[in-house]
Amino acid sequence: MCKWFKESNRWKHFVLGIPEGLISFWFAAGCATGMEVKDCHYDPENAGKPIYKWSFKHWDWLDWACTTVGGLIGCLIRLGLIALFV
Repeated sequence: MCKWFKESNRWKHFVLGIPEGLISFWFAAGCATGMEVKDCHYDPENAGKPIYKWSFKHWDWLDWACTTVGGLIGCLIRLGLIALFV
């Protein structure tokens, strides 16, 4: 496996995006965004500041993308199951 995929638990983001995608792709994208906002919230540089003054240095686009791609795969699985049984 690729080194970037193992760091920051990106593989967990990908795997957990799949069941989210079974619900909806947009649900998975929203969860990915929420996880990244949480990471920015816990950045010590942002402590006590309102969100519009946050520094988004800790926003990790690769984590977000892994969750969203997992969600896309989950959504495709759901659509495939629907097509199989309808």
